Amino acid sequence: MTVLIEAGSIEDRLSWSGVADAIEAGHKLPRAEIADVLMQRDDDSYLSRSAHIDGLGFATKSVTVVPSNTGRGLPAIHGAMMVFDDVEGRVEAVLDSALVTRWKTAADSVLGGRILARSEARKLLVLGAGAVSGDLVRAYTEVFPALEGIEIWNRTPDRAVALVLELAEEGIAVAICDDLAESVRGSDIVAAATMASEPIIKGEWVSAGTHVDLVGAFTPHMREADDELMAKACVFVDSRETTLNHIGELIDPIANGAITEKDVLADLYDLADGQGGRKSPEDITLFKNGGGAHLDLMTARYIMKQADRH
Repeated sequence: MTVLIEAGSIEDRLSWSGVADAIEAGHKLPRAEIADVLMQRDDDSYLSRSAHIDGLGFATKSVTVVPSNTGRGLPAIHGAMMVFDDVEGRVEAVLDSALVTRWKTAADSVLGGRILARSEARKLLVLGAGAVSGDLVRAYTEVFPALEGIEIWNRTPDRAVALVLELAEEGIAVAICDDLAESVRGSDIVAAATMASEPIIKGEWVSAGTHVDLVGAFTPHMREADDELMAKACVFVDSRETTLNHIGELIDPIANGAITEKDVLADLYDLADGQGGRKSPEDITLFKNGGGAHLDLMTARYIMKQADRH
């Protein structure tokens, strides 16, 4: 029997720590096989991302992106994810793609933070004021309960204020960042989820011991960190396969000679195996969240388990 899982029916049973645990456990299984298909019709796009992991099965997440839907009063993105049994190949579940993407994205980042950031981290700065930024605040406060100072910076202050008010209604106290350079200098964790095409975090601002979490740059033409930061940091990624040759955050500094591929010290497979990681409290660690269908599969399996328990 195929199970249909929608966001409204399950999210109150999920936790960021639980998804992070599932992603870490998934990286102790054999390395995933992943493949993407992109089709375009003028401004419209269709993207399918697929993965297979021995022990977890097969999955495909497919979405359409139709920008003109906003003029129709409809969402620009629609999608679904199918999960297939690893032995029999039958469809086990169909999940709301937005549900999977939401929980995967922030949990991917906090898993990187849980492994790489200093345990005594107290100050969090989040760049961006969209949905992902809100989830990063929620995820980091759950995984790092000792956080005592949280700030949000956004190019458009009104959006930052709106997110601060939204989080306040959930009991999470957040302040507005007025001076980006000063807040970066004083933060233990800096997480960025913006649409920046040019670097907005300068290496000269980042203090020793800081953990930097880069989420927003997801195309070859986007960046959030400058070459100086990439060169001075210990660089890690969630997946070499989905980042090294796909995202401007790595393509540009490698092309510019600021770093080489060998300067990417580890991905989540290495880190979950105990290889690499922070060597000193003074290290600046940088984690590039690039995503991938294998992370979607790990997240979907966690969601399916929570659905089965009720």
